[in-house]
Amino acid sequence: MAKLWGGRFERTTDRLVETLGASVAFDARLAPWDIRASIAHARMLGDTGIIARADARKIIRGLNDIARDIAKVAFAWDPALEDVHTNIEAALVARIGDAGKRLHTARSRNDQVATDVRLWLRDQIDAVIGMIREFCGNLLDFAEKHCEAVLPGFTHLQPAQPVLLGHHLHAYVEMFLRDRDRFAEVRERVNVLPLGAAALAGTPHPIDREQVARELGFRAVAANSMDAVSDRDYLIEFCGAAAICMMHLSRMCEELILWSTPRFGFIEIGDAFTTGSSIMPQKKNPDVAELVRGKTARVYGDLMALLTLMKGLPLTYNRDLQEDKEQIFDVSDTLQVCLAVMTRMLPSVRVNAAAMRQAALEGFMEATDVADYLVARGMPFREAHELVGKIVLQCIRDGKRLPDMTLKEFREFSPLFDKSISETLRLEAVVRRRDHPGGTAPRRVRAALRRARGRLRG
Repeated sequence: MAKLWGGRFERTTDRLVETLGASVAFDARLAPWDIRASIAHARMLGDTGIIARADARKIIRGLNDIARDIAKVAFAWDPALEDVHTNIEAALVARIGDAGKRLHTARSRNDQVATDVRLWLRDQIDAVIGMIREFCGNLLDFAEKHCEAVLPGFTHLQPAQPVLLGHHLHAYVEMFLRDRDRFAEVRERVNVLPLGAAALAGTPHPIDREQVARELGFRAVAANSMDAVSDRDYLIEFCGAAAICMMHLSRMCEELILWSTPRFGFIEIGDAFTTGSSIMPQKKNPDVAELVRGKTARVYGDLMALLTLMKGLPLTYNRDLQEDKEQIFDVSDTLQVCLAVMTRMLPSVRVNAAAMRQAALEGFMEATDVADYLVARGMPFREAHELVGKIVLQCIRDGKRLPDMTLKEFREFSPLFDKSISETLRLEAVVRRRDHPGGTAPRRVRAALRRARGRLRG
């Protein structure tokens, strides 16, 4: 088949130029969506009388036959035909003759590819939202199972205050629920039909864009033909949402990696999701968590590539936009495999609640409660803060923990202390006192997990 645009040219394209411009090696994956959009376009052309209904029916049958061949991996892709669209059109003409040449009436590859990518991306978003839902379900199961295990909460990676493991994990559930909402919001903006914009200015043919939108499930048609063919905001938004989601996965993986070290000993990741060393036989490495953490950088790079690609493009379509496919495909593939492996890995994690509790007893994490104890007895907080700092310093010098101090030793710092200080210092009491919405008290955490599960189902 000759070049679609070859009539104006006297000489053939340089082979190196063809190599530079060929995209079928990666955009062939758009074929099912390209055929779906072409079928809707052909039906509209027939219904509006732009082409004969008989030709429209031939085109639709031919496209369905091609779709079956592609699904069976029985379709021969020709790199010389540049892209997925031209390959499918050439095959269609070869199968049904001149009727196939009428398919491209009232459209351009510019609005065609924009439509294909939106259809593809809409399905990817639906898949990602489903995977986030499944991952959050496993995360909530895990949080509920180990809800009341106590571990240190950290600021600056220094022991700060004790929290429940269920509370810690619920923080990640909240992150991923926001991710789900972000993807749903992006989907709304993706779900707009560009087809009908043609090359950039629309078409003189009496097309029915609303019919095509209804058939393809788009909520609206693009309001401006120039924007329709040149807009890639929706791809950047998707990559941005994916980058945030990957960042959340990476933060979680960082903690799983730290917690699985002997210095922490809080968890052990299952054998199926760890590897060994080629030289050190004792090693059990958290490679899956490390790989997810590493692949986050890959998604960030794809996002930056798209932003850089778009920053200097004048209206409307420019061939630079061919370079958006590999980035967006990579982002979607990377995010989905990371969500899938994290979902499967989580149930394999064994929790060492005793090690968590022991760590929560260290680092003077009851200190804030001692200050609040004094505040409740009338001491201004700033005075209480300074006084408790001096108590902690004395404990460090004496090699003691706060619960090891006697009432007499406490009263040497302030007469406001009485025997109730011992209950104040009990680990479970420290956690239980954070009894307000969003706090780490057991009943609040369990209620928060129940609400999160309800939101997940919604």
